[in-house]
Order: sequence, then C-alpha cells, then structure tokens
Amino acid sequence: MRVEELRRLAIFEGLSDERLEQLLSVGRTIEIEPGLQLFTEGEPASHWWVLVDGSVDLFRTVGREETRVGQMVPGRWAGGFQAWDDDGVYLATGRGVEFGRLLKVPAPDLRALMEDWLPLAVHLVRGVFGTARSIEATVRQRESLVTLGTLSAGLAHELNNPAAAAVRTVESMGETLTALLHSLGELAEGAITADQFLALDRLRRRIGAAPPTRTPMQLSDAEDELGAWLEDHEVDDPWTLASTLATADVPVSWLEDAADLLPGPALTAGLEWVAGTLSVSTQLSELREATGRVSQLVNAVRSYTQMDRAALQPVDVVEGLESTVVILQHKLKQGVEVVRDYEADLPRIDAYAGELNQVWTNLIDNAVDAMDGMGTLRITTRADADAVVVEIADSGAGLDPAVAARAFDAFYTTKDVGKGTGLGLDTARRIVVENHEGTIALVREGDETVVRVRLPR
Repeated sequence: MRVEELRRLAIFEGLSDERLEQLLSVGRTIEIEPGLQLFTEGEPASHWWVLVDGSVDLFRTVGREETRVGQMVPGRWAGGFQAWDDDGVYLATGRGVEFGRLLKVPAPDLRALMEDWLPLAVHLVRGVFGTARSIEATVRQRESLVTLGTLSAGLAHELNNPAAAAVRTVESMGETLTALLHSLGELAEGAITADQFLALDRLRRRIGAAPPTRTPMQLSDAEDELGAWLEDHEVDDPWTLASTLATADVPVSWLEDAADLLPGPALTAGLEWVAGTLSVSTQLSELREATGRVSQLVNAVRSYTQMDRAALQPVDVVEGLESTVVILQHKLKQGVEVVRDYEADLPRIDAYAGELNQVWTNLIDNAVDAMDGMGTLRITTRADADAVVVEIADSGAGLDPAVAARAFDAFYTTKDVGKGTGLGLDTARRIVVENHEGTIALVREGDETVVRVRLPR
C-alpha cells in the first residue's frame, strides 16, 4: 500500500507524507474477500482497521441471531480502542462484502504514534472515551430499568382487576353452589316426583340465556313486581329471589306456571334451585370474561416480547402496535382516545419484531406525555410501493422548531429532571435507521404532532 492511496481518504487529510509513511511502517495490508471475518464483536480491540477500498458489513448479536448494524465504506475505520482504553473491545463483527483492502494497525503502535504526534489529543480522547462510555452505559441501564418498571407496574395494574374479579366470582360461586345443593336436598325431602323435577327443568330452560338490557328503573320495577308475588305466595326470602329472577328477565307468568307445578313448600325449594342455576350461569360468564382478559394480557406480553420467536422474521406491524397499546393501556385509559386507521391487507415486512415494539413503546409513551394524558392518539398504517409507513400522531401542543430539530439527539430531553433521559427517540432512530434501513421523522401537521416511520418492505 502506498502513501498516495491513503492521501485520498478524508480521515488522513492534513497528515504529512512522513507521518503517513510512519503509519504504513507499523501497519499491514489486509486483502478483503466476501465473507471473510476480519474482527469479532466482544473480542479485545487490539487493532485499528481503516478501509481503503471495497466494503465491510458490521454485525451485532441480538438474542440468538446476528443483526446487521452498518457498513464500512472507504475512509471509515473500526476498532483500535485499546489505544485509548485497555479494556476496549470490538463493538461489532466485521465481515467482507466486496473485494478490497484494509490497513491494519496494532493499537499499541497507534497509541505510540498519536502520543508522538499529538500527546494532548491522546489525553483528551482517553478522557472523553472513558467518560462517554460510562455515562451512556449508566443512563441506558437506568432508562431500561425505568421503562421495565413502568411497564411492569402498568401490567400488574391491568392484571389485578380481572384477577381480583375472578377471585371474587369463585368465592361467590362457592356460596351459590352450597345453596344450590341445599335446595336440591329440600326438593328431595319434599318428595317431588321425577316428572315434576323434569317439568321444573323444562321451565328453567324457558328462561332466556341473554336477557335484554334494561334501565335500572325498569329492573327495579321488575324486582318489586316479582317480590310482591313471592310474598303473596309465602315464598321464603322473597326479595333475594326477586333480584336474581328479575336480572334473568323472569316474568310473573313464569312464576304462575311454577306454582301450578310445585304447590306448597316445594315451591320455595324449586325457585331457589332455579335461581341458583341462573346465578351459577351468570358467575361462569363473569369468570370467563375475567380469565379471558388475563389471557389477552398474557398473549399481548408474549407478542410484545417476541418470546420463543426468531429475532428476524416476517412481522405484522399492526400486531406489534396493538400489543404495545395493550401493554400501555394503564396510561391510555386515563383520558386518551385511541383512533386506529389501519390499512387493510397491510403486507408483512422482514424485521426485528422485538426492536420495533421498543420503537412503538417510546413513540406512544412520548405522545401521551405530550398531551399530558388527555387528548387523541392516532395510529395509522399504510403501504407504499417499497415501504410500510407507520404514523403516531398526538393532539398535544407540539414542539418548538428548535426543539424538534434536536428531538432525535442522544441525551436531549424536554422532560423534567428524573422523568426523561433523552434516549427514547435516539433508541427509536437507531433501530429504524441503522437496524432496518428505514427513516423516522417528526413533523407538525395541522393540529397534530406526527412521528412518521418508513420501514422497507
């Protein structure tokens, strides 16, 4: 490799021929072949690599699979961190894509040259490198823990309501079943015939499975009418029975038929048995609804976290958006109206579903904060010729243009101290742009602030 070849790279602009010769004397030329692995993520960054020609893809391990995070083009460099940090490691794996060449310089030799050429710069780089790495690691860890804590608290709150309802229903069912068995015993003691019991069961089946919706006033009038009839016929505990029968929309004519079938004391036991079966049916419906809600939340968490799924996969973008909305439901139901505008038959895209769910979480969470928890959140999806477009829009006051211009900068935040780290939108940008080769933009359109994400199909 010659000095003239290094001279055309922007990274070496301003270096004298003598210094370029020194650099070439401590380095060596590496020929690139497609598929050749040059350096490996996590290993000590003991060499500095400068791409002279050709191209190199950069990969990072995400879960159990590799994720392409970028590409080196002529003039780009990688590694060499041990020149400034004894514990420095490669941040990605480099693998050849096109035939070309790299200049490979040992980190100790690079450090020696830099200390000879620019000793102050070496001290500054070491300090900045160490400080930035420490700050970013600490803040990203805190961001992850805060997000995890928020999601966990919200999920626990959402699970608590149906779980508590299920517990209450099971306890109530125990009491109902005890009363039901007691009424069966009384029917047996009353020596009713098998034909009478079968006729009573036929009467029970005449009661509609899904009573019509009535106003509280209509329900109260029905209870009064049934209670008065039960009192007149000397039925035990008439008003408790009246409440259950009125809820099931049982008419007085039905009671008349039951009285003709079971005269005397057997009427009370028969009506208690019918009321018990109605209560059990109602309680089973409540239990089914509560456990169904728990199952829905569990499925949403599974979809959100992408448990037991490959990292790179055909992704249904709408499914990811919906699972995120469920996970963040505790923030949305306080006063946020969610308007969905999903294009029918939206094509799937090859993507890292778990990472996209992080994007949706950050964008929806920011939108809710921008509205102070009150307003309209609009989620739109549509397909372009070569991309799927997702828009997260909020009806908040919007951002000052100067603030909006820096919204995706790392560590930049407009939230109060302790409420934001400035990494949410930076993380979203990295995932969309670097990992999915898409675009993300923040614009003001009419009365809405819109974050528009384009993901290649």
